[in-house]
Amino acid sequence: MVKLTEDQFDLYTYKNTGKSISVRSFTWTNQSNVSVQVITYGATITSMKIPDKNGAIKDVVGGGSTIKEYQKAEVYFGATVGRVANRIGNGQFKLFDQIINVSKNLGKHQLHGGFVGFDKVIWEYYVSGNKVTMSYHSADLEEGFPGDVVVHATFELTENNEFLVEYKATTTKPTYVNMTNHSYFNLAGHDAGASELYKHVVCINADQITEVDADSIPTGKLLPVANTVFDLQVPKVLGDVITKVPKSDGFDHNFCVNKGPEQGTTFIARVYHPDSGRMLEVYSNQPGVQFYTSNFFPENPKTCKGDKSKLASLVGKGASYYKHGALCLETQNWPDAPNHDNFPKSILVPGETYYHNVAYKFSVKN
Repeated sequence: MVKLTEDQFDLYTYKNTGKSISVRSFTWTNQSNVSVQVITYGATITSMKIPDKNGAIKDVVGGGSTIKEYQKAEVYFGATVGRVANRIGNGQFKLFDQIINVSKNLGKHQLHGGFVGFDKVIWEYYVSGNKVTMSYHSADLEEGFPGDVVVHATFELTENNEFLVEYKATTTKPTYVNMTNHSYFNLAGHDAGASELYKHVVCINADQITEVDADSIPTGKLLPVANTVFDLQVPKVLGDVITKVPKSDGFDHNFCVNKGPEQGTTFIARVYHPDSGRMLEVYSNQPGVQFYTSNFFPENPKTCKGDKSKLASLVGKGASYYKHGALCLETQNWPDAPNHDNFPKSILVPGETYYHNVAYKFSVKN
């Protein structure tokens, strides 16, 4: 049997009123000693504790111990990201014949929903058996997006060591929705750092990526991965390829998943850490996955060759996180989709339901 418990994670204080509210945590544990915790702040996955081939249990996702750590980090640790994940070029998009302007929190562009996206709000919750559904009402014109949008995120751990997430959204006006989960994985342990991440063997089921400009905004062109560093269809040791990504300190690219137009949930990616034996497989119904290797995390002072006095700190769960210390597999529609006619449909209209599922399947290989 999977056991589900509820507790208080921390208090969240509203800046405008000074009122505090309890942030609830939900923790699943199964008979394989796999446990996952999700909190109502940002519908955020705060921990995934997984046994290795010897039975030793470690938390394999980055995060915080307090709400203040999440607020200070600003890296979307484990959060449900929306209304629109990834980037919107020039903070605007085409909605039929209308140009919609949204908030710009990344220079002249928008990233991950704007200044106050889904990751920075308190979600309502409902428990049914071993499922927890968290809900949020995104008001019309929030961060510039049209339509009142109601979002539900449902979480569940199974006895098969699968953590299942489903996102659903409806709207009162035509709008743009593209959600994801932003967990940072290191299968050696959330605090194991770059040296262990480089040992991970990565496979991604994609034969193309979306080309991007200097600001990581898609140009609309699709690039074949064959004979490039982006060809991860055959598993690669991350340390062998991460330094070879052109014009980048690592991977931060949308991979176009190999799937038929009518195909539903399919295999997205596999990550394996040989020393621990831990393996993660990701399945989803989404057409893309953003593979990101924490390129913008602070430099590790032990390996930094420049001025160490200006090094930033990124702290959570008693650990310091540094560049290349974790990887993300953000299942999603392709970034900036409304601005490119050749990208998958991204507009949500009244009467339709946005639906996104993703499964994180853990196993151990001896």
